[in-house]
Amino acid sequence: MGSCWSDGSYSGGGGMVGVGGTTSSAGAGYSSPNDAVDHYLKSRGFNGLFSQIELSFSASNLRDRDVISKSDAMVVAYTKGRDGSLVELFRSEVVLNSLNPKWIKKFTIGYQFEIVQTLLFRVYDIDTQFQNSREEMLKLDEQQFLGEATCTLSEIITKSNRTVALELMRKEGNAAQTQPQNWGKLIVHGEESLASKTTTEIVFRCSNLESMDHFSKSDPFLVISKIVEHGAPIPVSKTEVLKNDANPLWKPVSLSVQQVGSKDTPLVIECLDFNGNGNHNLIGKVQKSLSDLEKLHLSGQGINLFLPTGVGHKHEDKALKSQLFVDKFTETVQHTFLEYLASGFELNFMVAIDFTASNGNPRLPDSLHYIDPTGRLNNAYQRAIVEVGEVLQFYDSDKRFPAWGFGARPIDIPVSHCFNLNGSSTYCEVDGIQGIMNAYNGALFNVSFAGPTLFGPVINAAATIASESLAQNARRYYVLLIITDGVITDLQETKDSLVNASDLPLSILIVGVGGADYKEMEVLDGDKGERLESSSGRVASRDIVQFVALRDMQYGEVSVVEALLAELPSQFLAYMRNRNITPTSSS
Repeated sequence: MGSCWSDGSYSGGGGMVGVGGTTSSAGAGYSSPNDAVDHYLKSRGFNGLFSQIELSFSASNLRDRDVISKSDAMVVAYTKGRDGSLVELFRSEVVLNSLNPKWIKKFTIGYQFEIVQTLLFRVYDIDTQFQNSREEMLKLDEQQFLGEATCTLSEIITKSNRTVALELMRKEGNAAQTQPQNWGKLIVHGEESLASKTTTEIVFRCSNLESMDHFSKSDPFLVISKIVEHGAPIPVSKTEVLKNDANPLWKPVSLSVQQVGSKDTPLVIECLDFNGNGNHNLIGKVQKSLSDLEKLHLSGQGINLFLPTGVGHKHEDKALKSQLFVDKFTETVQHTFLEYLASGFELNFMVAIDFTASNGNPRLPDSLHYIDPTGRLNNAYQRAIVEVGEVLQFYDSDKRFPAWGFGARPIDIPVSHCFNLNGSSTYCEVDGIQGIMNAYNGALFNVSFAGPTLFGPVINAAATIASESLAQNARRYYVLLIITDGVITDLQETKDSLVNASDLPLSILIVGVGGADYKEMEVLDGDKGERLESSSGRVASRDIVQFVALRDMQYGEVSVVEALLAELPSQFLAYMRNRNITPTSSS
């Protein structure tokens, strides 16, 4: 199944500073103004999916380090960076005289789908002389170490009971363990906060917006941010960009109470004029809470935007003629992404790799496919596979991934635009991310690079698998990663394939590597709000494509691949809700 072969902040001038202080245009690295806005907001702390997870802890069969009583245990939680660095985030209370403690204090952490959140837990026996001290004042090097354990947050929340039992071990860096130490187990249980499930849908409209452009009307969009005690407001939602519109009516935006803190938390709603250089001009703003916006909706009236003028003690707000209206305000409790995962739904990773001749000879250092002999992942294809795959693998139970190549001539067959990366003529799956890397490395020197660049065949192969899964009522949603160095030559055929696939449990991530001009790819990504149309006139039921150029891998401190993955839970939920599939229903 699934095998495929084929023939053939503000600046002094009042504008908002671009992300990372740069002035990249929307066309140079972004497929649309909305992509540029996404990156602009990401740099200010915006995250797509927002869920708070409460972790609770218990342990069994802890080591007894006390002479005349049992251990008095405390658990400490850290996040672990890619470089191994640790950041302490939580300390429990001390449970006295127990080898099987159950801690009451819970650890709350924000779940981010798009990154691997590695957690480290350490358990200590607190010495009697320190037991009247506050937990946060304890010096851990003065306590007796009972063991540590590590896992990712994804591992916890993808379990049906959201519980993992972790073997406690000696600290990393100590002598390697060759035999079980019987240091006991730490049991970690996760629960999604109820507030994450309450969603407010709001439709905003403005009238008589000031024109910020000389020869046309403004290109407005809204940014909704919550006010925090210290630092700049943090974006929590946004609208799309509407071109040349003084009276914009935006699509609905969704906010959870969890995102903003409470219905009474003050929010700043900024109306901005989009500029391709990243310097978005402030048209005006208001400060209101969700409760205030609900009252505004019920009144049917608008509120005047204001513009800050002056600085320091001379600061004042200038009221504008422009008004903001709330045309819709509804609150619902909806099923969340994590609820679907807990009920058994999975995300299944697929990958398709471009082997066209424009990539260059893989034996030469200037090739996009060149493999560093030291083993470092300097190759852009390798980095994209690992960056995306290491996140998605946690949501796939068997970790067998379909992997294809396109645009080359495998041994003994004509040029193929969809061949199995593992060299098999009968099956396309490989084992794990390392399996993809091994198959990729092997294919580099077993195929002849050719062309042209066609996406249709690999999209159809992925769609076939998704369609068969749907027919079997399998609880699976597929994610196809296409990595390419050039613009496609089968644009209409690709559109047809994408329109057909829009009804399936499938999302497609396209990553462009190298220095090609990817402006033509913009039409495949529906971020502008325009649905794809097939050659027969059929319109896509939803947007399933996200495109990004890997040369923008680091934009400020935000990984472009992370930004790409951040959209997936929303696409997953859109599919489930469009088909009225609930976590407890048959798919």
